[in-house]
This record gives sequence, C-alpha cells and structure tokens, in this order.
Amino acid sequence: MREPGAIDCADVTPVKGIRKLIADKMMQSLQGTAQLTLHSSFDATACQQYRKKRLADGESKVSINDLVAKAILSALKLHPEMNAHFLGDRLAVFHEVNLGIAVDSPRGLMVPVVEGASTMSLEMLSAEIKKKAIACRDGTIQPDDLSGGTFTLTNLGMLGVENFTPVLNPPEIAILGVGGISVKPKRQEDGEISFVDQISLSLTIDHQAIDGAPAARFLQTFVNHLETHPGENPQNIEGEE
Repeated sequence: MREPGAIDCADVTPVKGIRKLIADKMMQSLQGTAQLTLHSSFDATACQQYRKKRLADGESKVSINDLVAKAILSALKLHPEMNAHFLGDRLAVFHEVNLGIAVDSPRGLMVPVVEGASTMSLEMLSAEIKKKAIACRDGTIQPDDLSGGTFTLTNLGMLGVENFTPVLNPPEIAILGVGGISVKPKRQEDGEISFVDQISLSLTIDHQAIDGAPAARFLQTFVNHLETHPGENPQNIEGEE
C-alpha cells in the first residue's frame, strides 16, 4: 500500500526563492484578512469604440486593460476610502494612487507598482504599465518597484478565464480582478434585447476595513465610467455618482 504523501514517480523540487515568497504572502493574506469578493461585469462596447476612434485619429494604441486601469483611478477619486491600507488598529487612506499591476513572469507572479498613477494621462499610464510588465518578464525589475502599492489590478482575461477570485495584497484593502470577454444579452432602453461583449469583474475587499455597500458603490462608479466615457481623466468626471 502506498503511504500518504509518497512522492514516488514525481519530480521533486524545493519550494524556495520567489515561489516561497509568493506562498508565504498568499497564506498571510488569507489568514490575516477578512476577504469578501463582489462580482459584476461591464459592457465593453464604449471601450471598443474608443480604441477604434483613437487609432482613426492617429493617437497611440491603448488596451482594454489600460482603460480599466484609468477607470480605477477615476473611481478612486470619488471613493478614496478604497485606496487604503489596513494596519490593524489604523487605517491609512492615501491621497494618491500607487497602482499595482499583477504580472505573470517566468519567475512567478509579480506585482510592480506604478507610482503616482493618479496624476498620469492615459498615454503615460499605458506606457508605464507596459514598461513595468516588460521589466518583470525580462528580470530587470527593481525591488523598490515591487512595493508601495495602494490598490491592485489583476487581469486573467487574456488567458481565457471568465471569472476568478483575486487574493488581497495586504495591507491593501482592495484588488480588482478582470476576466475575459463573453457575449451576453443586454436589454436596451427601448426594451429590445441585443448581444454585447461583457467583461467580468471581481472586486475582493478586506471586510475589516471596508463594508460591502461602499465597495459596491465604487464598482458601480467604475463600471459607469467604462460604459460611458472610457479614457477620460478623473477630474473630468468629478461629481459623478
């Protein structure tokens, strides 16, 4: 009888380096936070039209992920309580957004941080996200670039994942997961049903620091931005609810 835990006929390697670091951080996250995930989606039509218009006007190419990142900044401007660290007996709410971007690298999951993202134009933000992702994949990312985030974005849509539950990156209190595109029915204002490209969203929060209702309002603002005026700067939509 084979003993439980036997590792015959298997390649065995020690868990060390970045894999060990990731393993420890994931366990610390799940054991030290009260994680709650809210699920939603958005109609990608406006984003797709915006991207086509940019190209037609001779402007730089931006991805859906770039527009999602910009929309996060716009929503955080109206819901700053989501841009925070939970420190046990203290809650630090930040004035600026240092946006973490989860990157799948040959060494494992990395989360480089775009510092001062809330002050950047869409073009600057897009360029900085690409720069940090490339540095992770070619191994030139600096340790200082992997810390200091205040809110994280993770996107598995390009890998065909429709829905998933992202894990918090403590002490941050929120992380937004983006899934792939699915064709779904949508009722228009005239009552007619049309089929549109929908992109799934999963917002995980630390319920110790933020409740479900304010997190849901943040998600509503975020979705509204992407469906009505993607790519615009946060200051251009101040007062939107």
